[in-house]
Order: sequence, then C-alpha cells, then structure tokens
Amino acid sequence: MRIGLSIGSAYYDGSHWEDLVELVKAADRMGVDFAWSAEAWGMDAVAPLAYLAPLTERIRLGTGIMQISARTPAMTAMTALTLSRLTGDRFCLGLGVSGPQVVEGLHGEPFAQPLGRLREYIEIVRRATRGERITSDGPHYVLPRPGGEGKALRSSLPPRPDLPLYLATLGPRMLELTGEVADGWLGTSFIPEAADVVIPHIRAGAERAGRSLSDLDLQINATIEIDDDVDAVVARYKPMAAFTLGAMGSPKTNFYNAAYTRAGWGDMAADVQARWVSGDKEGAAAAVPDEFVLQAFMIGDEPMVRDRIRAMAAAGITTLRVAPTGGGRDAAIAGLERIVDLIASVA
Repeated sequence: MRIGLSIGSAYYDGSHWEDLVELVKAADRMGVDFAWSAEAWGMDAVAPLAYLAPLTERIRLGTGIMQISARTPAMTAMTALTLSRLTGDRFCLGLGVSGPQVVEGLHGEPFAQPLGRLREYIEIVRRATRGERITSDGPHYVLPRPGGEGKALRSSLPPRPDLPLYLATLGPRMLELTGEVADGWLGTSFIPEAADVVIPHIRAGAERAGRSLSDLDLQINATIEIDDDVDAVVARYKPMAAFTLGAMGSPKTNFYNAAYTRAGWGDMAADVQARWVSGDKEGAAAAVPDEFVLQAFMIGDEPMVRDRIRAMAAAGITTLRVAPTGGGRDAAIAGLERIVDLIASVA
C-alpha cells in the first residue's frame, strides 16, 4: 500500500504555509509516495507544487485536481509539461470536472456534458504531451479556431508521452472513462464494503482499452485518526460527514451524496441533505449514523484503523491519500509518521 499526502484542501487559503512546506519535506524524507495539491476557490493547485519542487527530492507532486473548466486543454498541457520539466519528471497530472456550482459560478462555463468534455480535453492534452500538433475537431473544443489566422502548433517543450494522468471521478460512466484512459484514479466517498458499485466500472473501462485493473493506481482519500475514545472521535466527524452530504454541491447536484447513495446509504444521505439545505446543520449532523462515520472515515482505536486499512487493500485500493489531523507543525509531522508506520506494519 502506497501513501499520498493531501496538501491543504480544496478551500485552502494559504494559512500556515511554512508549516505545510515542512510537512511535505518531512513526507519526502519518510518515503511518502505522493503529494497532491487541490483547488476549488482558494489557492490554485499548481503554484504550491512549483514552490515545493526544489525543496523535495523524490516525492511525486500531483494536482489533485486541476479543474478542466478553469484552463484550456493546451494551457493544462503546457503547465503539465513545465512541471514535469521542473520536477525531474516527478509530476502527475490530476484532472476533474468539478461541479456546476464552481464551473458555472466561478468560471462562467457551462457544466453540460461533462463526460464528453473530459474525454475530449484528455485527448487534446495527450496529443500535446506526445509532441504532436494540438488540434481538435470538437464538438467541445475546436483547434485551431475556424475562420481565423490560427495554426496548429506543437509545444516547444520536450514531449512527455508517458506523463502520468489521474482522474477524479465518481459516477459510473466517469469511472469507466478512468479505467479506459487514465493511469490512476483519485477517488473519494469510497466505502470498501461497497466496492462492487465502483471498482467494476473502472475494470470495465480498462478492459475495453485492452488493459487490466492492475494497470491503474487506485488512490482513495483516507481520513485517518487514531483515538481510543471511539465515541468522541465519531461525534467529531459527524459534522464533516453532514457537510459532505449536504453542502458539497447544490441541492440538485451533489456527486458525493450520490456516491454514498449508490453505496447503500441513500435514505440517510437524502435526509441529511434535506436537513442541511433547510438550515438545520446540527440536525443534519445528528442524523448521521455512527456506522456510516466508521465506514466513511478511517477512525477509531488502532485495531479499528488497522482493519480499515486491510479493508481498503482487500477492495483493490493501492494508495491511501492522507491528511494528518492535529494542530501545529510538529503534531502534523508526528501524526504523519505514525500513519506511515501503521500502514507499513499492516502491509
């Protein structure tokens, strides 16, 4: 089981940046495999990696994820090739479609047909990273722009045809696309007991492309906290679960809520979302069952966390992306070290 580190969060505002830098440097020394930088409407996913590149030696640096609506495909390819060059080929390109609240509200782009747009976007990026002329016949992207003076160009950067591509996907058809075209999956909202509603779709896409599931690195966001007071730690995570189910998207479109619904928690997910949307945040948190929290998060005493790590491995997950809990630089580094040791001992 490999380990990834989540840098900040989708809403990270840059607070305590130097502490985060020291955490990534410590992760590099510990042998952590990846550091993934997120973006939503806070810090972007790219600049932190450029900052960290010369401060680290072996850890792979990835965007987890870049929103495709925020950049043209050519700009994403140029950024990926640049970061690959600056990091000594340690860069991994993570892409995702985000959601309508961000895409339409922040970037002013339509969210319609996300599957087709993502597929076409990837084709253009791959063309650029292979050193080919950057062209596209649409329907979502037309390059060069017709009727103008544009010409099909190649990137002047050295080609990187094997640049690792990861996709953050949740829905069945998006998961199939991941298996078909990506090198890895940046998963969230994953319950190993319900792996049969996720993994077969990735496998089907891989097999359609003449590959096997083992050709992909399946990464899952793993919130790990070890606490012998199980009741207390479960209570702490209920508001987080309620936020995911109720606020991570619009009342109409919440991909995380939908993922947990497919995992068998539909009635609860709908109830929590309705309470949250109505303004009853405390009631939403109270409506989250203990059992759901213990399935969705890797928390509890050490034997319980060990069992969750084993369950993830048994479900086919190959990398756990963690974000150590606790305040302050020293506590975060100590927490990561404990997690690294724990995962290694289970493996």
